[in-house]
Amino acid sequence: MSGRLRTLAGLDVAGKRVLVRADLNVPLSEGAVLDDTRIVESLPTIRQLLERGATVILCSHLGRPKGRDLSQSLAPVATRLSELIGKPVIRATDCIGPEVRTLVESAPAGSVVLLENLRFHAEEEKNDPAFAAALASLADAYVNDAFGAAHRAHASTEGVARLLPSAAGLLMEKEVRYLGELVANPPAPFAAVVGGAKVSSKIPAIDHLLPKIDILLVGGGMANTFLKAEGVDVQASLVEDEQVDAARRTIIRARERGVEVHLPVDCVTADRFAADAATATVDVGAVPHGHMILDIGPQSVTAFTTALARAKAVVWNGPMGVFEMEPFSHGSFDLARAIAALDATTVVGGGETAAVVAQAGLKDQFTHVSTGGGASLEMLEGRELPGVAALTDA
Repeated sequence: MSGRLRTLAGLDVAGKRVLVRADLNVPLSEGAVLDDTRIVESLPTIRQLLERGATVILCSHLGRPKGRDLSQSLAPVATRLSELIGKPVIRATDCIGPEVRTLVESAPAGSVVLLENLRFHAEEEKNDPAFAAALASLADAYVNDAFGAAHRAHASTEGVARLLPSAAGLLMEKEVRYLGELVANPPAPFAAVVGGAKVSSKIPAIDHLLPKIDILLVGGGMANTFLKAEGVDVQASLVEDEQVDAARRTIIRARERGVEVHLPVDCVTADRFAADAATATVDVGAVPHGHMILDIGPQSVTAFTTALARAKAVVWNGPMGVFEMEPFSHGSFDLARAIAALDATTVVGGGETAAVVAQAGLKDQFTHVSTGGGASLEMLEGRELPGVAALTDA
């Protein structure tokens, strides 16, 4: 991050209309909110703005609509948000235009207005200056609390920030602190736990973290590529053959830097990719012919837990196996419990890893669970996020 993040504490909001870019991109089912986690995460910023005398104008995207698609309307979000804040939410039928302006200007002081899905307009994702200006014209100040969309240079995440007095919301501030500043200046020993399916999507993050970490644990489908780089026959397991050399170079660089590298020592295998497949728990060098590795085994969990015991900070991105299928979920859930029990700063990098922690009922036992999948990964890669950069002082 090239400058100091402007925060909500320094923004004058009393008696003003504040446009808040929130991440309300929640799953819907039959016109109702299926999981309100992202709405709940936005509440501290909304509540603080209301307490400080602001009128809150909320905006967000939902899904990937092509034009105006009412199946992806934010109407169910307005209903759930109203229940959570205990007051009516005024809902607009669009996010720009004369009718929206009239609605916003007539909204009582201290009220909450929710604009309709930003992506009903193609100009949002194009960061169209006229669209950004139309959004900005609805308010006196701007707050971005949508970390999950901060890696996109869209009108509502980057364009508007250049047009109004602006600041990061409380969630955005927390995300930057734990994913940006922790990685920049971590306590030692610092451990990175990296999993998920693909090496290609995680190598940039590992490379950025290598000079800062003391311990590297690799699991999930991507571990197969690392194991193959170490000469292990992983049979029919998912492997990115074009990334084997990159994995080998990463291992060499890590060891040259004195970083402890831990790969799985045992695994759960299956004869096919299915929850009812025939399974076996074996050493990584003894995968049955034709089987694929779909989870780390109990010895790996023990070894990983032992390696993490001395860590003062841990960042975890990517599950250890196909946790959506019960036979291959134990590695991810057991490791989640082990990390949650550490006396350390523990940060989860969003996406599937956040889902593991939530399903295990451990979210409150981690220091921080990111709300951003792609955004958190890009921050771990050391990349500047457009939505964050727009909120910093040069």
